[in-house]
Formats: sequence, C-alpha cells, structure tokens
Amino acid sequence: MAQPVRAQAGSVLAQYISEVAAADLVEGADAFGPVRDDVPVAPLLKGGERIGWAFITSDYVGTTGYSGKPIHTMVAVDDAAVVRGVKLVKHSEPIVLIGIPDRKIQALAADYAGLDLVAEATSGGTTHDLKIIAGATVTIMVIDDSIVRAGLKVARRLGLGGLSAPEADTGPKFEINPDAQAAGDWMTLEGDGTLRRLSLDVGQINAAFEAVDDPRAAKRPIKDPADTNFIEMYMGLVSVPAVGEALLGPAEHANMQGWLEEGDHAIMIAGRGMYSFKGSGYVRGGIFDRIVLIQGDVSVRFRDRMHRRLGAIAAEGAPDFSELDLFRIPADSGFDPTEPFRLQLLVQRDVAAIERVFTTFEMGYRLPDQYLRPLPAAAPPAETAEARAVADQEESAAQAALWKRIWKDKTVEIAGLSLMLLVLTAAFFFQGVLTQSEKVTFWFRMSFLTVTLVFLGWYTNAQLSVVNVLALFAALTTDFSWQAFLLDPLTFILWFAVAASLIFWGRGAYCGWLCPFGALQELTNRFGRWLGIPQWTLPWGLHERLWPVKYMIFLGLFGVSLTSLEQAEHLAEIEPFKTAIVLKFMRAWPFVAYVAALLIAGLFVERFYCRYLCPLGGALAIPARMRMFDWLKRYRDCGNPCQTCAHECPVQAIHPTGEINPNECVNCLHCQVLYQSETKCPVVIRRNKRRKSAARGAADLDRVITNHPNQKEKTNV
Repeated sequence: MAQPVRAQAGSVLAQYISEVAAADLVEGADAFGPVRDDVPVAPLLKGGERIGWAFITSDYVGTTGYSGKPIHTMVAVDDAAVVRGVKLVKHSEPIVLIGIPDRKIQALAADYAGLDLVAEATSGGTTHDLKIIAGATVTIMVIDDSIVRAGLKVARRLGLGGLSAPEADTGPKFEINPDAQAAGDWMTLEGDGTLRRLSLDVGQINAAFEAVDDPRAAKRPIKDPADTNFIEMYMGLVSVPAVGEALLGPAEHANMQGWLEEGDHAIMIAGRGMYSFKGSGYVRGGIFDRIVLIQGDVSVRFRDRMHRRLGAIAAEGAPDFSELDLFRIPADSGFDPTEPFRLQLLVQRDVAAIERVFTTFEMGYRLPDQYLRPLPAAAPPAETAEARAVADQEESAAQAALWKRIWKDKTVEIAGLSLMLLVLTAAFFFQGVLTQSEKVTFWFRMSFLTVTLVFLGWYTNAQLSVVNVLALFAALTTDFSWQAFLLDPLTFILWFAVAASLIFWGRGAYCGWLCPFGALQELTNRFGRWLGIPQWTLPWGLHERLWPVKYMIFLGLFGVSLTSLEQAEHLAEIEPFKTAIVLKFMRAWPFVAYVAALLIAGLFVERFYCRYLCPLGGALAIPARMRMFDWLKRYRDCGNPCQTCAHECPVQAIHPTGEINPNECVNCLHCQVLYQSETKCPVVIRRNKRRKSAARGAADLDRVITNHPNQKEKTNV
C-alpha cells in the first residue's frame, strides 16, 4: 500500500526549492523541474535531461531535532536509488546555530552522496557508517535517520533501483498455529526444515577469501586439510511453541518464555568447529558482531542483553556442540516469524597486525507450513483516513525506534548518571551525618564536582541550558511531543531529576552539584585559592542588587522566544556552557575570551557567573519557591548576633539577618558543617562549655560528698 505524504500544496519541497541552487545539491545540475502533483519530488535536471529526483526529508518523516522542530534536508537520488547529493536547507538546532560551524554539518551531510538505498533496504539501514560530530550526536542521528527512511520511501514510491512499495496483500496471511506438533528427534527436525544448517569447511573458506578484492587474504590461507570442519551451524525458531518444546524441553522452554517480553521472538543457534559464530567482541563491546538476522528491510544485531546460554538440547540424537545459545528478537524490530528470513555470518581473516578482511555467508530459514495456519484475507483499506492512520502509526514506531536505539547506545552513561543521582540523594537525606566532618564534606564535594565536570560535562555533554526551558515552553504551547526530548536520554533524566529536586531542595541540587560549568567555576576557584589569589567579598548592598540581573536576562530571553525561538537561542549565547563544556573551548576566540573572562572573575568572586548572570539559574529559582521542605538547619542566634555562616557562605546566599535565600543557595552544605562545628559555631561552643561546666560541677559535688565526715563514718561502719 502506498504511504500517504504531505499534501503537495503545502509540501516543504515547494516551500524551499526556490531557495536552493541545483548545482549546490549535485555538481553539474543546473535546474529543478516542477514539483510532481502526486508525490513531493522534483526532477533534477542537467542540460534539460533528468538525472535524478530531489526531495526534502521532512515531507516523508516526522522526526524532529533537539529543538523540537524538523530538520529540513534536501536529498537528490538517481534512478538506481543511489543518493547523489544532500544539503541541509533549514533547521532550528541550537548547537548548530551557535555552537558548531554550519560548514561541518553541511560537509557531513554531503558525505551521504553515494549511499546505496537498495543496500540499505536489504540490510535494514545498517550498511553505512554513521559519522558523529562531538556535541551534536542527537542532531546527526536525526539527520541520518531522516535521510535513510525518507530516501527509502521515495525510492519505493518511484520504483527506483527496482524497489517498490508493498502492494496491499489480498492473499492469505499466516499466524503461528498453537496446536502444531513437532518431532521429538533431531534427524526429523532437520529433515522437515524445523532446523536449518550451514556447513563450511576449510576449503570453502580459503576459496571465498581468494575471491575477495584484497590479495593479502589469499596469501594467508588456513593450513588445515580442505575438508576440516570450519563451522557447522544450526538454527531454529524456538519462540514457536512446538519448536521450543521439542528443542529445549518443557522446563527450559518455560524459562525462555519468562525471559521473553510480549511480542518478542527467539532463535536457537548451535555451532561447532574451529570458528565461533559469537567471537569475543560481545565481551568487550556487548555486541555479537559476527551474526546478523535479516528479513526484508529489517535487520537485527544481537547484544549481550539479548543473549542467553543454553545448557543442552532436548531433542533425541542431537550432536554435541561447543556453542549453544538463545538470541532474543525484540518485538519492536518488525520481525515477522511467518515470513522467510536469513542469518548472515561474518567470517574474518587477519591480513596485517591490526587489519582484517571480511566475507559473509548466509543461512536461510522459513518456518515449515505445519507450524502455520492461514488467516482470512485482509480487505483493502476503504478510506484515505485509515491509510493516513496506518502511516502515522508507522512513523511513530520509527521515531520510537530511533530514540530507543539512542537510549540503548547510552546505557553506560545512563548508569553513571543514575549512580550520581543516587549518591547525591543519599548525601542530602543523610546530610547530618556527612557534615559532621568538615574534611569529609570538603573532599566529598570536590570529588563529586570533578565527576560532574569530567563525566557529566566533558564526556557526555549533559549540560542543561536555558534553551531547554524555552524549547519546552514552545513545545507545550504548540504540538507537544515527547519524542524531541527523548532523543537526549541524559538531558531527559537530568530534567526529571531537577523537577523532583525543586520540590525537595530547590535549585541548589542542580546548580550546586550537577551543573558542569558550575563545577568548573568552583574547582578553578579552589585552585586559585591554593595559588593564593585573594577572594573578594562584595558589599551586601551591591551584591543584593546584582542578584536580579540573571532574572532579567531570563525574562528577556523568554520574551524574545515568544516571537522567535531561534532569535532567543542566538541570544542565549550569554551562557558559556557550549564553549566551555560541549565544545571544550574548541571555538572562535571571542567565545573563548568571554568564557575566560567569566572564569577569571570567578577566581576572585566564587561562582561569579552563577550568582549574577546565569539565566538558567534564574529560571530554576522561580519554580523552586514551591519547595516543600527546609533541610538546612538554623539556630535562633543565627544572624543575631552570629554572622559566621553569612561571612563564610561561598555564594553569599545568607542574609545578615540570618535567613538563607533559597533562590541563591547552591546547597553546598557548608553552613551545615558550621552548624555542628565545635570551633566556629558560638552556639555549639557555648553548649559544650555548659556541658563541661556541668560535668565539672557534678565531679566536684561527688568529691565533696565522698570527703564529708558523715560519709566516712558510714564507710567505717
């Protein structure tokens, strides 16, 4: 069934085609033909002859970038379904607008020239290498996803490269027959097709490598006899109940069903010989890089979490295998157990110290008819609205697959952030214990801030920005979609953590502990103190009047965003985060000079930028007023007359009258250290003196009683 696309009158291609020169898209092209009425594509012309078709990805896919808006990318594809050129036409990505030069993104997009969409259709979009620019991972993955998926839709719609849109299937479809029975012995299972076999000997492998383009492979043949078993593999679809019962046995089959989630499937792979189908790459990187399951446009690469070892085979007469494993096929992969599929085996040969040459072999599989039963033919869709609904569902599924893939790729980073949040939450809940020792509190804080800067900031680029706040508000006032926010898992998790912390602790949980640039300021200030740089304490009157500046900056940016979010994103460059954290100072000198000026000011006035200029801090302080708990303990004497905490507060968040301003506090816990200090807090010192005095008085009284004459007489008696 052909997939609906945007109406031509309102197509993105019609909107932007006049702004792009044909030669900028493909060298040598000189014009575009008229946009077609049936599908938003335009002929790409050279000397009056068509050399391909031009389209814009956002006419076909709805994937949005980090800004929550589509990234409009123009693509040219020829009749062989090969991409001839790519140009980024329009986007609202803040990191590209004000962080990474546009030429880098355009150069990366241009590298897609030569992409074979037929190969992508066969492999499920995995034949090309994804190039990432540091700091723009999400943006690049969205561009890549859009080019491949939109390109396949256009190629199928126009019949390029022999591709075609799937026709409405009026013949019988099949489903797994739950009443089917399988043979109980290995020989019969192999004979009726329940099990499929791939057998390769050394002679076949040597011959295959002689045929590859690299002559070095032929010069390093395996020396064993030609009939030596290189690998013998068997595969069975054990998620089919009858097959699973026969091969695994009732107990192991039940265990497998408990392991699989709803809609998942599983295959059993058994192997023996001198070559391992698993290899050792999954131990280092968590992925089984020697096998891939392919079904039409669907390809499934197995990771360690999709794998289980199998102890034994239940079928009678099964051979002994050196490798026996189960692999889970996720429900969201699009795999259909009733359709044929194949398993591709990658075989490698070392040709140099760190170089390898590869060749592939395939084992086809089709579930025998005895395990299937026909379904009534589906009626063709009667209404365009229904077709649109189907297309929308497919688009939503594709977008979900993209963000899920990003989350899977960020497993280590997500685990690290989760551990940081757990440790910080424990520190806040048990702050009374932590702050008993000034030295322990100091080194805990310095260590945590170092992890925040290095891991959360420079390694994962998880630096929140006021741009996030503006984009969220813009999304809430238009067509809100979680998809744009789920594309960056660490930022998504951090914002949820910030929302929770605003209720419990105010803005200080993020600003004081989880902000990479805040950590950079504090760590450089500590280094400056170690070098002997004097610290300036601004007069309270001036300090208090500088506080509102960050709120005015935020409100100004917010006001601009109501008319133009892009303009607000440009103005948000007042934040130094992209230069110092995301791009690691690899930027034009004016930006670096600006950050250097802020850090130098912070050497003399701790967290200078946080105190007076940070619009994100101002944005967080506004909702933080609704926090439900007050964890920072105070004495009645605080501020009247004692000023110790006010004088030692690193960011001057304590008023001379003793109260802590939650809008400015960064929850560094230094005041809680002073709260228990036996050398600095007058209240604690007086209390200890009274206790010592009372203890001495009690001791003196005991001595008097002991030495009293009456007490002596009683003792003598």
